[in-house]
Amino acid sequence: MRQRWGLIAVVAVISFFSGGWLLQRGAARDGGVFQQARLFDDVLSHISAYYVDSIPEGELYHRASTGLLEQLKDPYSGLLENEAYRELTESTTGNYGGLGIQIDVRDGWITVVAPLPETPAERAGIETGDQIIEVDGRSTEGWSSDQAVKALRGTPGSQVTLLIRRAGFPKPLDYSITRASIHARSVQPGTIFPGNVGYISLSPVAESSAQELQREVVALLGQGMKSLVLDLRGNPGGLLDQGVRVADLFLEPRQEIVETRGRARGSTKTFADQAKQDWPDLPIVVLVNDGTASAAEIISGALQDHDRAAIVGVPTFGKGLVQTVFPFTDKTALKLTTGRWYTPSGRTIQRAARDEEEQMRLAAEEGEAAGDSAAQADTAQRPIFHTTGGRTVRGGGGIVPDVVIRQDTLTTPERAFATALASNFATYRDALTSTALEIKNRKQVTVEGFQVTSAMRQEVLRRIRGKGAQVSDETFEAARSLIDEQLGFEIARYVFGRQAEFRRRAAQDPQMQAALELLRQAQSPKDLLTLAATRAGVAREN
Repeated sequence: MRQRWGLIAVVAVISFFSGGWLLQRGAARDGGVFQQARLFDDVLSHISAYYVDSIPEGELYHRASTGLLEQLKDPYSGLLENEAYRELTESTTGNYGGLGIQIDVRDGWITVVAPLPETPAERAGIETGDQIIEVDGRSTEGWSSDQAVKALRGTPGSQVTLLIRRAGFPKPLDYSITRASIHARSVQPGTIFPGNVGYISLSPVAESSAQELQREVVALLGQGMKSLVLDLRGNPGGLLDQGVRVADLFLEPRQEIVETRGRARGSTKTFADQAKQDWPDLPIVVLVNDGTASAAEIISGALQDHDRAAIVGVPTFGKGLVQTVFPFTDKTALKLTTGRWYTPSGRTIQRAARDEEEQMRLAAEEGEAAGDSAAQADTAQRPIFHTTGGRTVRGGGGIVPDVVIRQDTLTTPERAFATALASNFATYRDALTSTALEIKNRKQVTVEGFQVTSAMRQEVLRRIRGKGAQVSDETFEAARSLIDEQLGFEIARYVFGRQAEFRRRAAQDPQMQAALELLRQAQSPKDLLTLAATRAGVAREN
């Protein structure tokens, strides 16, 4: 009996002090924590018992959880369930069950852009330009890309039957293909440009990005690469640890890569380089734009702050918030913002904005205005920071390039053409692709350096008008340069492949051409930064 009373006394004391602590902790808010918790339970129980529509208690708790997250007003925090959780897992690992096909919607049908190397689709003989008209007996006419992806993906080892329409074949072709585990690489095979300049694109920052990038750099060095363009444009970011490991490839031990600052224990941390770099004499240009975000900004910010690379392009997106994923089940997880990122020089990566929509708008507007006198004045108002070598860099959110060069914008006649198309833009896009596929079928183009002819252009116009779109001869002719460029890209893709399309696009890409020009002159990383400073000065004067 004495032991029982002793236990009760201990429980009472614990209850008294813990309750007093909680009440004290919540005293600043109306009613205190206990009262607020009681209020929540009362509201929940009354809704469950008396609300006009019956709502299961489990659903009420779920709605309360999602409502709480919405009230944080943070577009990057949320509850990930089922498909959303699966998509996050796929994007960060690059792994999924499927066939290995890049697809798009053209002329109302699912069209193969390209089969991925060493995948079931490539081994089965699927070709660029094939139209997938049926999946497991279901017509794909009118399907969206998302519908097609869901139908084509599935458990590795399962089968899917495709009916393919291919140019030059009188009847559709049947394919029965077994799905496999596909790894979508974040680093595509690199390219060597004249002057021994290598090019590698990285997007997104996924589970194996650093390993893939290292392997590709070594491969290009074996082909004679003397300098490198690392393209991070349009890279939405990804995994923090992989962003750190990518930067680690190009920095020296103990050089800081990024600092995270948060409220919870362990969320404030400095990440530094661990391994000695293998290519200290390799000049590097990093390409960025307003779509470069998150972990991609960590990479570009670290290389800029340590004077390891010249950054070329327009200011980046400015997404400098740390998200931590807390898995609850195999289908549910909480993604929560737990900190902010800062570059080695102390710059915050996060762009000041009320919400993600404003953040996107500000980044896009800054990218479009890059190089204008007003934009240069705005940049000059940003806070000043200094690199390891003493160079001036600008803070204020995002990464401001060393050489600011925007992409070409539409001319007045080209804007008039786009306005004339209006809601018929998809028709124009379909006309480009169907014209390219017809040229491929007729074998009209045999060399990669082909010129778009007037007859090719007129075929696009005929197809546009055949679908009911109204575009005058004058408007169409005034936009000839734009149409020739876009039709040239489509023909290169479907006749010669994605690498040929890329080479053609690179020739028309002012940011890429600026990078190539700098690297063809640079003899060392230090020499490259001197050239970049000169180029930036010329750009400001112009």
